[in-house]
Amino acid sequence: MTDTLKGKVALVTGSTRGAGRGIAVELGAAGSTVYVTGRTTRRERSEYGRPETIEETAELVNTAGGQGIAVRVDHLDRDRVRALVERIERDHGKLDILVNDVWGGDPLAQWNTPLWEQDLDKGMRMLRLAIDTHIITSHYALPLLKRTPGGLVVEMTDGTKDYNDRNYRVSLFYDLAKTAVIRLAYAQAHELKEYGCAAVALTPGWLRSEMMLDIFKVAEENWQDATAIQPHFVVSESPRYTGRAVAALAADPEVMRWSGQSLSSGQLAKEYGFTDVDGSRPDAWRYMDEVQDAGKPADATGYR
Repeated sequence: MTDTLKGKVALVTGSTRGAGRGIAVELGAAGSTVYVTGRTTRRERSEYGRPETIEETAELVNTAGGQGIAVRVDHLDRDRVRALVERIERDHGKLDILVNDVWGGDPLAQWNTPLWEQDLDKGMRMLRLAIDTHIITSHYALPLLKRTPGGLVVEMTDGTKDYNDRNYRVSLFYDLAKTAVIRLAYAQAHELKEYGCAAVALTPGWLRSEMMLDIFKVAEENWQDATAIQPHFVVSESPRYTGRAVAALAADPEVMRWSGQSLSSGQLAKEYGFTDVDGSRPDAWRYMDEVQDAGKPADATGYR
């Protein structure tokens, strides 16, 4: 995908780590200028407490061939978001790609616990981080993005609409957060249609994020060792796989055909022909339906 997005300007929110970092790097590899935002810098950590920083992500974007610009932004702070968009407009006069990937809700999740037993403050904080941040960012960024036909908004979530409609995500607040983001993409697609801009919801599969690798005490280089603990991890994918999905969408002159839809990295890999960093093409959501949820032994044959 080298230079397929040369001259494009992207904003990837929540790109300190995980899918956001993978997306920022792959947009850079395709030639984009990428604004990398998050709350953790080399000087200050967010409540998440992880060591990854936005400066590191920006440097990875540069190494990949793009231009990474790190800006510390709390996307619940309207003034900071407004200032960020004003800076992008001042420096570039346009915004071609907006990826709403702010999350930060993992430490707040209470799994397999009914609503009436959950910590209400934690649940409401999760919704603010997962939904309000996306709405606030789009509110300020879309007037700039819609100026140029072909603009793309990507709402990052967990699960496709089809999967989430059929499966409760074992926590009311988590379920609501991830389902609401899919609807946000649908609504923005409707409002952007007349401007020739698209909006989609996108989910990775079982993501080998920095945190997930730490949980299993492995690194990207030996991630397969984690299957001894969780055999179904065999279908996992790197954050770069999701990044390649976004880069492929952004480079597609007919991206409007996807607008309003709920998509997965595995689905788009089949459509566009890209692979993960190891050359495989995992299709995690089909695997979860047909193997994991069906109670079958772990076997990724035919799913990557």
